[in-house]
Amino acid sequence: MELLQVRVGLLCQVLALGAALTGTALSAPVMADDDIFFISREAYADKLAGFWLGQSIANWTGLTTEMVRVEPPFFTDADWGKQAEPAIWGKFPFHAGTIDFFLLTDADRAWGSDDDTDIEYMYQYLMEKAGRGLLTAEEIRDGWLTHIYTNADAPLSPNTFKRENYLWVANERAHELMQAGMLPPDTSKPENNEVSDMIDAQLTTEIFGLFAPARPDVARHFADLPISVSAHGDAAAIAHFYVTMHALASRVDTGLSMKEQTEWLAEKARMELPDGSTPAAMYDFVLASYLAAASADDWEETRDAVYNRYQAHGTDGYVYKQGFDAGINFAASLISLFFGEGDLKRTIQIGTLAGWDSDNPTATWGGLIGFMLGRKGVEEAFGKGPLTDAYWISRTRRAFPDHTPDGVGEDSFTLMAERGVKLIDRIVVNELGGDIQSGTWHIPLPD
Repeated sequence: MELLQVRVGLLCQVLALGAALTGTALSAPVMADDDIFFISREAYADKLAGFWLGQSIANWTGLTTEMVRVEPPFFTDADWGKQAEPAIWGKFPFHAGTIDFFLLTDADRAWGSDDDTDIEYMYQYLMEKAGRGLLTAEEIRDGWLTHIYTNADAPLSPNTFKRENYLWVANERAHELMQAGMLPPDTSKPENNEVSDMIDAQLTTEIFGLFAPARPDVARHFADLPISVSAHGDAAAIAHFYVTMHALASRVDTGLSMKEQTEWLAEKARMELPDGSTPAAMYDFVLASYLAAASADDWEETRDAVYNRYQAHGTDGYVYKQGFDAGINFAASLISLFFGEGDLKRTIQIGTLAGWDSDNPTATWGGLIGFMLGRKGVEEAFGKGPLTDAYWISRTRRAFPDHTPDGVGEDSFTLMAERGVKLIDRIVVNELGGDIQSGTWHIPLPD
């Protein structure tokens, strides 16, 4: 461990020097046009479907280890495929089996919604109704109160046999404040929401990056108020990091390897983290640890170093509170991103085994890489297909239209993607200052 720390320290200095001299530490794409970016609507629809499918696979895989290991002994690669264990609160996930990929391949089944997908689904619906990407505080509050159960009127959970509205920690507190009449961003201010430094906003807002394709500046503007529903300070900065990566995913040079593409996206998003902040220090530490590792299979040593540096010893201004913290889960997510090297299955596997709130980072990267690969690419990555397209939003949320009355669930990834493209049509023209020609979005890039 001491040897790793020394190597990491040296590499952090090298990275800082390289960034100062060149402006980048990793490879960057070359764009053909510096002023206008061109995106096929048809291709983007496939990518949106890939986002939903990849995110769902990763979400349900990560749930097999959610909050099971938040301190040593952690899981290792040797645990993959073994029997699932109960979480720290003593309950198994209701689909408990083995720590393995949870694939729904039967045509008569649907992907169940969870908090990693259902609030993003709600936000897309609210944007569709508004016809724009920028939602008001009132629209957000009304959406939360309309589509999210209170604990009093929620259905019984098949896992806990208690009424469950599928909100936790900062989101749950924000929902209570909304019921009392409060609007965001007040719902995330520490004096109102004492847990606004938790992970919650990360898993509810990545989608805003996809609705401002190639424009992370606009994506962050769209996401700012939704992030401030429940996140403050470092937690909000981390959520913006993920939004930035999703917005830039349509601009990445596809001639690069997937490893190089994900590295470029991460580095661009790193530039948006405040210098000297805890998230920036975490990013630099995990990246340097990855670069110092002898092999991409040596991720466990970095995970243990993250625990020792941040949870056990509170380095870089971080104070660990609980396994739902935005900070410790950000560090864990970066482990799976870098050591996964753009491989969808391996990224999900590492994220599932890494520890803490493991379904959230896996869902984030499953959605991002799924978007980059497209729906067919996700199926090819797993060597299975076609995977079910159906989505069951009423598992956790309420009062949405049934788009598939003759099928299972209430929606499908294909239909969700088609509606998403129609929404982006309006965003491109009205909010990005672009236009649409021959099935292609023409999106102006900032200076």
